Amino acid sequence: MNREQVRKLLEQQAEENYKAFNDKLIPGVKNAIGVRMGPLKELAKSMAKENYNEYFEELDRAPLDEIYYEEVMLQGLTIGFIKVSAEERLKYIRLFVPKVDNWAVCDSFSAGLKFTKKEPELLWEFIQSYLTDSREFYIRFGVVMLMDYFIDQEHIKRDLTILENISHEGYYVKMAVAWAISVCFVKYPDMTREFL
Repeated sequence: MNREQVRKLLEQQAEENYKAFNDKLIPGVKNAIGVRMGPLKELAKSMAKENYNEYFEELDRAPLDEIYYEEVMLQGLTIGFIKVSAEERLKYIRLFVPKVDNWAVCDSFSAGLKFTKKEPELLWEFIQSYLTDSREFYIRFGVVMLMDYFIDQEHIKRDLTILENISHEGYYVKMAVAWAISVCFVKYPDMTREFL
């Protein structure tokens, strides 16, 4: 499926009222057309079974100011559904993270990387460089991945140390760290209370 075909499908699903609602939830997002998450996920599942590479390549070449918010979200969701090796998926993730410029794409993308459960050691190592990066949404990606997949008995002590050592002035980093600590508290209240 090429980009023109994808854009037509997205435009058919766009809702003006939802766009207005979404614009309030995700400040600073440009070029949103108002497609709900349900249709985006369905399209991503469909694209994952087809030749998504053409769409990815066309999107990578497109000027940023001409890309719909939903196109970026769709690419992120598709990366979560494709059937490829872990190494190949990590390549796609590396190329995608620089496109993340809002909490919604970051968090939906991270939540869709469920293959992490099959390759936890590989992904634990992979996210470490994001957790120590200086860019706001790189760090948020690392924190949300940690929160979604690594708040467990094996990682909790390291999680708390990592979260404590993240020092970034970005609002979306601070909120991700606070969110992750709240999940730590729910799962490991005594240890997190002592940490706090």
